[in-house]
Amino acid sequence: MYRSLHSIRLCLSLWLLIVTSASALANTSKPSELYWEDMVPKGFIAPEVTVDHMNNMSQAAPNAPVLEELNGQFVKIPGFVVPLEGTAELTTEFLLVPYFGACIHVPPPPSNQIVYVTFKDGVPIDNLYDAVWVVGTLSTKGWSGDIASVGYTLEGVEVQPYE
Repeated sequence: MYRSLHSIRLCLSLWLLIVTSASALANTSKPSELYWEDMVPKGFIAPEVTVDHMNNMSQAAPNAPVLEELNGQFVKIPGFVVPLEGTAELTTEFLLVPYFGACIHVPPPPSNQIVYVTFKDGVPIDNLYDAVWVVGTLSTKGWSGDIASVGYTLEGVEVQPYE
């Protein structure tokens, strides 16, 4: 009797482990949609863009606060690409920004509104004028470059058309 009860418990435990593991895998394979307003702490208001005596504009809030609970999340974020590194065919590093022209034609948005994205093997970016979805694992580790200070980084796995 004890042996058969032990076997039943073992089978149930294995079944529960398999179901739990399958459920966890299903949850991580589908990214959560994350929008720009979701990346800003409640109550944060970006300061005005400043202009110096040489008429140069600087980034508003280069050290804007990020949401630590987003660290490690598998997400899908819409935005526009500002290429940093790569070839004519494949981009390996870029900034994802919430509106076209950010960091190039106009001052960069606050750092918590910019994501530094890397793709180990590169990814084709067909048209910089088109919005895209970028899928990957988000980090609250910042990044700083010549163009802007960035609050979030993302290890990219896929770029999709924004539809």
